[in-house]
Amino acid sequence: MADDILLKHEDLVNELKQYLGNTKFDLIFKSKTTGLTKPEQFLIKMEMSRLSQPVARFIDLRGSVSGLVKPYEHNGKQHFMDDAAIEAFEKALKQYGEYTLAVYEAVLSTRNHNRDIQDKEQQQVLDSLLSTDVVKFASYESRCEERMNYSIKVTIEYNDKKNISASTSDISLSGCKVKLATENIIRKGQLIAMRLVGLEQDFELGLKNGIQYEVVAIENTSPEFNHVRLKRTYIEKNDTFDNFLNSFINGNKRRYKVNLDNTLDAVVSKGYEQFYIPRVTSLYVFLSKKDEQYYPSLSLTTENNIFIQRYFTDERKASCLYSVLNHKRIKKLLTQPTAIKEDYLYTFTHIVSGKIYYYSATRSELNTNSELKKLFFGLGSQKENWQCFKIQIMPSHPSDSYIPLSLPNSVSANIAKLNRPPIPRVEGLIKNVKYLVVLTSVGNTIEKHNYQRTDYDKSLVNQLKLFGHTKHKVPPHLDTVALEYINLRSQKRYLYKTSVEVNINGVTIDGHTRDFSVMGLQLECKQSTTFSKGDIALLSFPELQKITKNYNLKELKYEVMAVGKTLVTLNLKANEEADAEHTGVGFFTQLIEKNKDKLKISEEAPEVEGISTALRNMVTKSICQFPLYLNKEAAHFKIGAVGFGLYASPLHTILQNFGLLNNKTDFSSILSKEDLFNVITPNIKDRSRKDPPLPFTLVINFNPRVSNIEDAITSQCILGDDYQKSLKQIKSGIKSELIFVMRLFISRTGRPDTDYLSNELKYVTHYAIHKAKELEDALWSVTGVGDIVDITEEALGHLDLNQQEVEQMGRRKLMWLNRLR
Repeated sequence: MADDILLKHEDLVNELKQYLGNTKFDLIFKSKTTGLTKPEQFLIKMEMSRLSQPVARFIDLRGSVSGLVKPYEHNGKQHFMDDAAIEAFEKALKQYGEYTLAVYEAVLSTRNHNRDIQDKEQQQVLDSLLSTDVVKFASYESRCEERMNYSIKVTIEYNDKKNISASTSDISLSGCKVKLATENIIRKGQLIAMRLVGLEQDFELGLKNGIQYEVVAIENTSPEFNHVRLKRTYIEKNDTFDNFLNSFINGNKRRYKVNLDNTLDAVVSKGYEQFYIPRVTSLYVFLSKKDEQYYPSLSLTTENNIFIQRYFTDERKASCLYSVLNHKRIKKLLTQPTAIKEDYLYTFTHIVSGKIYYYSATRSELNTNSELKKLFFGLGSQKENWQCFKIQIMPSHPSDSYIPLSLPNSVSANIAKLNRPPIPRVEGLIKNVKYLVVLTSVGNTIEKHNYQRTDYDKSLVNQLKLFGHTKHKVPPHLDTVALEYINLRSQKRYLYKTSVEVNINGVTIDGHTRDFSVMGLQLECKQSTTFSKGDIALLSFPELQKITKNYNLKELKYEVMAVGKTLVTLNLKANEEADAEHTGVGFFTQLIEKNKDKLKISEEAPEVEGISTALRNMVTKSICQFPLYLNKEAAHFKIGAVGFGLYASPLHTILQNFGLLNNKTDFSSILSKEDLFNVITPNIKDRSRKDPPLPFTLVINFNPRVSNIEDAITSQCILGDDYQKSLKQIKSGIKSELIFVMRLFISRTGRPDTDYLSNELKYVTHYAIHKAKELEDALWSVTGVGDIVDITEEALGHLDLNQQEVEQMGRRKLMWLNRLR
């Protein structure tokens, strides 16, 4: 047997591994194997060739080790490894020269205390005590073929052991899973020979020496048995057997059912992702690199984050993010040693002759000059449109745009079509993307008023121009792509220009529509207005009146929902309280129904098919915040699940520190039942999916020296932004504990976007309708979604604290987080 020979010469094989990648390897191999027979030389040479093959597999140890797993990038590919695995990876990489199968196997065979997996039964007991699911984002993978649940008797041979009895639990053309008694010690990477004795009783398979498999993984399922995952090496090159097995599986999969584990995992992850991404208040901006310069090239917008995109849009309707996220600033931020580059971005605008000019600075830039810092804060905060954003930057890869379904192409022609990578035009738009910027609006009125009290040297006012941004005559184009998600918007908005007469409090101004929906519209007036949010406007549509006799389009009541920075743009909503059967709603409903093929959808339909999905996938692969899901339980809400993306937030790190980031977790020490019942429930229970996310503040005192999470954490949840209420709690721990101040945005959800999951759900339904029902029930039970963003540095700067103690605490916290990350 091949494996017997390799085992016999294991020391020689390990010695030859050291020379893989060496230009003189063939000469070394020849000299080291002179005393072996030709078959032995051949098998060892084949093993060296196998180990030398470059691989595209990513290493994902999340949930598989007890040590802290963190992202690790190599050659544009993201892995997830603990410190021991990273050390093994880098050592093997140095030894073998490139990322080959030898490197991959060296990492997965590393043994240390971090790789001692908890006993399966103990984990099941622990899971039963925990009530909150942990959902890993973008952790699903596609299968190349279907696996059929099928149990047959087999015998296994390896090393000097022969005729070991086992049985399959599933089987595919290229692999299988077998149930093997634990007394049989088998290792990952080992080659075995397997006889399908259960099939050979009825069929002539022509397999004299069995089929060779490689051990891929060993799952400890009970004290008596292991489940061993195997993949074929195809060393036999037996087309007759391949054709037989393929026909056998296709002919019997309805009878024995296909293995659905991969698809079930995918539906769960994707189901929670489709709740989260559309509700996030952060704007996603993609940075490309061209001619050694970074610049924003694309942004992904939702109904909750579009206000940020509009904030950075000037009077020319051009995005000014190119000046705020400029190359010099981005390059400086990228020098930070952490995986996620973070800072706070402060901005305001100044309007001259109807033109909008942007001023901006980061916290780190302002900290270099105390007088200019006072000037910027003191003067800038006087502006009505003063904003504070949390800015987070992380790598983004064009390859992340492709996430095929969890179903193999062989399922159907439609699945094969959907599994195709992005079209060339999409690839062209994203090919230069290097980073993803997440902008979150975290400022509030209390902080703004605090900045307004800053004393500054008025003689330095002219130096404010250091923070101003000039206008490009031809601004670099930024593609704004709206996230596509089905049947979740209340109404679509359509681009359309027609004249409007606006009358508020007896003042009439002419203007025109920019877009409209059934329930509202956006207007652009011909002159500046003095209108405010909440005003009731009377709108008349002289041009539209000419095309209808069924509706009187004069002096229709609309409520002002927002006024643009230049005071010429108005967002209005039909005032249905004043008119139970609003004439405008009836007219625009009919207008849209009859002209859907002629009207252009505003901010929803991307110009390039597939670009929204591509960007969505890239965002999903790079989640850095803390998703939270609420389920309704009687009259209250409970935390049903938390999300875990590529990058761990501080809350993920705390949970992982206590071993609470596996399949289940307990979040009650961070967000208590009392806070859920008394703070969150009363404030969100009457809200609807149409309402914007409601901000809460979560203040956490954490003592890392305490061994259990219940005693290590003191937390408080507050509605809104006034964390002054937690000043006493913060002061009590600033010297000895770690302080975290988090902004928690919570919004209600609507129906799940099952269209996004339809193909996988249909596949599950086909083979196990009860499991599909369970999945749908779990998704329908989600009634709220939250997003938690760390705002500690900004928040503590506004409290009556000893700032030297704050800085010392910050350094302690950074050391603790970096030790675990």
